[in-house]
Amino acid sequence: MTITHWLVCGFAATSLLGADYKLKATPETLAWGYYWAGAKPALTVRSGDVVEIQTVSGNPANLETAGVAADQIQPELRKIHTDVPRETRGPGGHLLTGPVAIEGARPGDVLEVRIREIRLDVPYAYNTAGRAGFLADLFPPNKTKIISLDREKNIGHFAPGIDLPLKPFFGSMGVAPPVAMGKINSGPPGIFAGNLDNRELVAGTTLFIPVHAMGALFEVGDGHAGQGNGEVNITAMETSLTGVFQFIVHHDMHLDWPRAETPTHYITMGLDPDLTQATRICILQTIDFLSSTMNLSREDAYALISVAIDLSITQLVDGTKGVHAMIPKTLLTGVKAP
Repeated sequence: MTITHWLVCGFAATSLLGADYKLKATPETLAWGYYWAGAKPALTVRSGDVVEIQTVSGNPANLETAGVAADQIQPELRKIHTDVPRETRGPGGHLLTGPVAIEGARPGDVLEVRIREIRLDVPYAYNTAGRAGFLADLFPPNKTKIISLDREKNIGHFAPGIDLPLKPFFGSMGVAPPVAMGKINSGPPGIFAGNLDNRELVAGTTLFIPVHAMGALFEVGDGHAGQGNGEVNITAMETSLTGVFQFIVHHDMHLDWPRAETPTHYITMGLDPDLTQATRICILQTIDFLSSTMNLSREDAYALISVAIDLSITQLVDGTKGVHAMIPKTLLTGVKAP
């Protein structure tokens, strides 16, 4: 894929267009804790369509115990916890809306997901230290902190004198894994994207995901009002979000791993249970990108990463760890795509 192709794909002037479809979070449109090629689509759209998708987050009883007023708990969240049969839940815990099938998407294609808008749906977020937190041996799990959100000023009140800028994004956006993998836990991310927990994927960015099943079967959830790289205690500022997405299927583009684009950077990713291996995958993906788009030798691409590109730990706590590279578009100024 050329530099020009990335620019045209990721940032067409579509922000003034409305959604073609709306998908609400209901017991019938929920995938509780899994990505699965055998899932029945909650909605089927065509390539190029725009869909507004509601997501919810949390357990009503736990939120009230932590201090959220009962009238602030969304009716949709209560209904999901009441009406979704326990035998259909899991193996993971994320409340994912979908799947959305995109006509014509087939294994080997790439699904482009333009994240056009993200809206905060409730005036609070929560953070809960979990059993899989990076320092779970030192900090007991299940203590929940409520963070009030000022949606007009776009800040979260963490503590007296500590206000956090809100940068909402979806921790989990993905497609169905290969059929042979079956129904998989929504926790660890993979070649299908999923629970990337990449805080760069805010409104105005684009995610490119390899397709592994017919229709792609996109799901989204795990809303965050903001997060630090690493997500060390296993949760961010968890909250309910509504997103507006445009889906575009590419038959002539092929990827082994998810990639992304922001207005200022290209993003390559590496995922593996071992942090060193995740870093290795990310660096190799970055070398592939630079050598193909900048017509560099692989040796020069490797050197360019070392002198000019930042690698960050995306998250440490999802079983499969994540590393991503932020490639400034300024590096490519004046470069003629091969």
